[in-house]
Amino acid sequence: MGRFVIYLALLAGLAYGGLYVYYGVAVKQLIQEELDALGFTALQVAGVDYPPLAPVSNEARVAAEVIYRGAEASVELRLTGHPVFSDEVRMELDGLQALRLTIGTGGQQ
Repeated sequence: MGRFVIYLALLAGLAYGGLYVYYGVAVKQLIQEELDALGFTALQVAGVDYPPLAPVSNEARVAAEVIYRGAEASVELRLTGHPVFSDEVRMELDGLQALRLTIGTGGQQ
């Protein structure tokens, strides 16, 4: 009986780990599609950061790293709906957290 519980916990952990990774991919793709729809095709989403329980809830606060040429910005978003399991997901901008500019890194010699 003890082995069964351990295997069940291991299986649940693997399933949640897969859901966690897939959630990140879905959120990144959702943000990129929304930016493209708004006409910001030059912006690229470098990564997303979200809390550990975000994949099991319908509301989450997500931080996205956005890059445009030499500038990077960290943007906080609020997602309503689940990007993996629901068809409708509403995304609201919470605010700009950080803006980093890189000047003179062209490296021309």
